[in-house]
Amino acid sequence: MEKKAFQAESKRLMDLMINSIYTHKEIFLREIISNASDAMDKLAYLALTDEKVGLAKDDFQLVVTANKEARTITVSDNGIGMDKDAMEKNLGTIAQSGSYQFKQEIEDQDDSELDIIGQFGVGFYSAFMVAEKVTVVSKAYGADTAYRWESEGIEGYTIETCDKDTVGTDVIMTLKIDENETDAEYGQYLNVNTLADLVRKYSDYIRYPIRMELEETKMKERPEDAGDDYKPEYETVSEWKTVNSMVPLWQRAKSQVSQEEYHSFYREKFMDFKEPLVISHIHAEGTMEYKALLYIPAQAPMDYYTGDFKRGLQLYSSGVMIMESCEQLLPDYLGFVRGVVDSPDVSLNISREMLQNDRQLKLIANNLEKKINNELNKLCKDNREQYEVFWEAFGKQLKFSLMNTYGANKDKIQDLLLFWSSKDNALTGLKEYKERMPESQEYVYYVIADSVEKAQRLPQAERILNAGYEVLYLTSEEDEFVIQMLQELDGKAFISVADENALPVTESEKNEAEQAEKEYKELLDFVKETIGDAITSVRISKILKSGAVCLTAEGPISIEMEQYFKKIGSEFPMQTGHVLELNPNAPVFEAMKNVFETDKEKAAKYAQILYNQALIISDLPLPDPVGYTQLVCDLMAD
Repeated sequence: MEKKAFQAESKRLMDLMINSIYTHKEIFLREIISNASDAMDKLAYLALTDEKVGLAKDDFQLVVTANKEARTITVSDNGIGMDKDAMEKNLGTIAQSGSYQFKQEIEDQDDSELDIIGQFGVGFYSAFMVAEKVTVVSKAYGADTAYRWESEGIEGYTIETCDKDTVGTDVIMTLKIDENETDAEYGQYLNVNTLADLVRKYSDYIRYPIRMELEETKMKERPEDAGDDYKPEYETVSEWKTVNSMVPLWQRAKSQVSQEEYHSFYREKFMDFKEPLVISHIHAEGTMEYKALLYIPAQAPMDYYTGDFKRGLQLYSSGVMIMESCEQLLPDYLGFVRGVVDSPDVSLNISREMLQNDRQLKLIANNLEKKINNELNKLCKDNREQYEVFWEAFGKQLKFSLMNTYGANKDKIQDLLLFWSSKDNALTGLKEYKERMPESQEYVYYVIADSVEKAQRLPQAERILNAGYEVLYLTSEEDEFVIQMLQELDGKAFISVADENALPVTESEKNEAEQAEKEYKELLDFVKETIGDAITSVRISKILKSGAVCLTAEGPISIEMEQYFKKIGSEFPMQTGHVLELNPNAPVFEAMKNVFETDKEKAAKYAQILYNQALIISDLPLPDPVGYTQLVCDLMAD
């Protein structure tokens, strides 16, 4: 029997495919099953017009078996089969697509039941990732003779006649020998339970039943004469079972799916036993055809904010899983969304495992992004309590994404953000804040603190609140960066309450501050000399009302941002100068002014105490906590 050689191009492509293209060997079974499904599609289509086929849709099935002794896995179908010429064409030339050609031939015919995917000559050769020899036994519909195709790799193949009673194809893969028996790199696939798991993982939604003989332990029937001391006995039995579910939930009409089915699918698919906040079932037709079932979870997975979490949606092509986590379908800020997308039009290159970044995929991704954003905005408007549950779980994701893109996607994210507000002491959205702003308000005000309680008591915010303006409380480390990325809200700039320009200063107030600076210059110089290089200057405050003291930043970044960079151990090129601001109307300032004339040593203690209090208010560490405590005790003892 003559051995035929593969084409030179096919040899190179085959070597590349086996060694490089497929990153997971386990997908070989998906490819072989997909090809078998294609073959049954063809015969099922032919049966619509040819009564001689004699098979109804329910008669088609795939059978997967494993023989540990022979080290073989067999995938059998009762599809259209192949004659000698078809074997030469489809198996002798890599990337020759019988399915593709068949689809081209009937592309003008309208038949929603027909849906062919894949390229037979490509996926078929993935079998050589695990097999040292592949045998294909096939009998074409309408033929009297069956043929056996056999190959041990790139050296070539043989074709000969053989016996086969029924129409269809058997693909028999003789597995490679494991170098290390304890590893069982190839032998693991001889376990029927492993094969069944792979079927459920990759081919669960193939439209035809995939049958396997599986073993399970069952309790033996209790004998009629068993006494009270009878102990149950168990036995291992083998049963033929359909291991795939066949009909995906997302392919059904919304009216045919119950809430419990949606929830059950979510629990089983994504191992989250808390009901999702939003379920979105999408059927899109027209210029792009796809179906999607998306979930917005109520809680973040334990590994969500780690590098181990796999973002992305499961991508299917006509029920066959292409990618378990397709990141291209979601922007980073929506990485929390779970679900599946199924499109017959997704373009694939020579491996179903590697997606082309094509126009179709981008269109689907853009549509999904708009849909999810609409769902989130609707949830925020109609069910604030549930939205706040979402915000608690994934608010950081939105803020981190805004920071990572330097605000490039702020138009899509800003309406989803929540901040704690002085209004009703509750969370608010920026759109809601804007709607409440009086016409005279020039800025969007914020204050930075490590908790809402501290923010409410900060002396810097007093004058803004007294003026009747709403203040946003930024209590997370990343909040100030988020504000920097947003820059403005519908033309209104964000401004810190600690900024002396946050409120317009009248000419009278300006003159009063300048007069105070002149009047108390000697005292202010004394305080600066006492504190030393820890501060860049001391000045009369224009922002304090009843508070006695505070620290403000003199430079390109705030005190809080400077502390954040120190905390994460990152050096920041721009340094912040600390300015000690004193309120001349505060009783403690009057006390320090009085002792300054008579007791410089005591005045220095007042200055140190005020500086340490400013540090405490700003959540900055005290340089000498013991020394500060002693100062307070000394003054109390006077």
